[in-house]
Amino acid sequence: MQYSRRDALRAGGLLGLSALAGCSAPTDETPSVAVESVASGFASPVDVAVGGGETFVADQAGRLHRVTAAGTETALDVRNKLVSLSGYEERGLLGVALHPEFPKTPRAYVRYSAPRRAGTPDDYSHTFVLAEFTWRDGRFDPTSERALLEIPEPQSNHNGGSLAFSPDGLLYVGVGDGGGANDTGLGHVSDWYDANGGGNGQDTAANPLGSVLRIDVDTREGEKPYGIPDDNPLPDSPYPEQYAWGFRNPWRMSFDGGAAPSGEPGQSRLVVADVGQNRYEEVNVVEAGGNYGWNVREGSHCFSTSSPSTPPASCPTATPDGERLRDPVIEYPHSGEGVAGIAVVGGYVYRGSALSGLRGEYVFADWQADGRVFVATPEGDSWPTRTLPVDGLSGYVTAFGEDADSELLVCTTETGTVSGTSGSVVHLVPA
Repeated sequence: MQYSRRDALRAGGLLGLSALAGCSAPTDETPSVAVESVASGFASPVDVAVGGGETFVADQAGRLHRVTAAGTETALDVRNKLVSLSGYEERGLLGVALHPEFPKTPRAYVRYSAPRRAGTPDDYSHTFVLAEFTWRDGRFDPTSERALLEIPEPQSNHNGGSLAFSPDGLLYVGVGDGGGANDTGLGHVSDWYDANGGGNGQDTAANPLGSVLRIDVDTREGEKPYGIPDDNPLPDSPYPEQYAWGFRNPWRMSFDGGAAPSGEPGQSRLVVADVGQNRYEEVNVVEAGGNYGWNVREGSHCFSTSSPSTPPASCPTATPDGERLRDPVIEYPHSGEGVAGIAVVGGYVYRGSALSGLRGEYVFADWQADGRVFVATPEGDSWPTRTLPVDGLSGYVTAFGEDADSELLVCTTETGTVSGTSGSVVHLVPA
C-alpha cells in the first residue's frame, strides 16, 4: 500500500497560512506541524523507499518491511547476511532504493554490512555490500541477489549507506571514510595534506571511501556488474565510480526535483548531509568532481587530527592542484543556543502540498533523543536555518522519506540501538 497525503491539506489546517497555497517561494513563517503514524514495531528504521504503489521500510536490524493496510510484512530478510549487531551500531541494513521504473523493472537496491568477504583484510571490520534483488510474488527473492559493490571497511563506523536515484536514473551511493576517528589509522591512506596524517576523504586512487559514487545499474562495463556514466569526473581513476569526495560519513542524501537543472538535462540539485566529528555538522549541495573538505576541514573550519577540539586558525582552502575545498550550504555547531546537535540526518527539499508554509524549504534533523528537526531556506551559498517544532515527534530521527505525493515521512527510534520495537515511521501533517 502506498500512502498519500493529498487529502491532508484541509481548510484552516495551516493556522492562517492558507494565503500561501500555490506559492512555491519559501516563507519565514513556520507552520504548525504534527505527525500521523504510518507503521511501527521496528528496531531502528533507517530508510524508506516508495514506488509502484508500494512503501518499504528498511530496518537496520536486517529486514525490509512492506507497509500494508493491516500493518507490515517482511519483503526481504538479510539478517543471515549481516555481521553480528548489538547495542549502538552503524552497521546493518543501511539503505534501500527502488528502481525508478519499479515494478515494471522489478528491482530494489539494498545496502548492508556483511562479514569480511574475499578481498577484505583479516583485521578489517566488515565488507560494504550493495546488492540488487528482484521482486517476485509480493516480495524480493533472496535467491535473486546480485552483488554490485563490495568495499572493504576497516572500522565498524562511518559506513554511509545512503542510496538515491537521480531523475535520469543513475544510482548515487554514499560511502563513509572507513571509520575510527580523524580519518587516520587502520585502513586510512596518506594524502596530500601531511599536517593531518592523510585521509581517505582526500584520496581518490587508493579506495572509494569518503565519497559519493555514481553508477548505471541498467548497463554493464567490462567485468563490472554496472556501467560507469560517461560524464563521471574520474574516468581514468582506479575507482571511476566516484562522483564527489571529501566526506566523513554522508548520512542521507536526496535530489530536489523542483530545483532548476544544473549540468546535463535531467539532473537536479543533489543535497548530501555529512556527519561531523567534534565541532560541526554540515549539509552540502554536491556537484560532479566536488571536494567537500574532510579531513582538512570540518564544515568550513580547519580540522586537526592532533587537536580536533582546538584546530588551527588557518589551513588550505584548495588542494595543491588547485581543486577548491567546497564549503557547506548548512553548518551548525555541537553546542550553543538554537540550531545545534551531534549528528546531522539529511532530509528533503519539501515539494508537497499539505504543508504549504514549508514548500521549497529543506527539512532535515539531528540524531537527538528529542526528535530534533530543522528547516533551511535554499538561497545563496549559506542557507538560513531554524528549528521546526513537530508536535508528537519524539526519539532519535534516523532518516526521512518522501511518498508519491512528495509528502515527508520521518523514521524514528526511542532507543538509538538496533534492538526492541520502538521504531516507527510517521508522516508530517498539519497540526
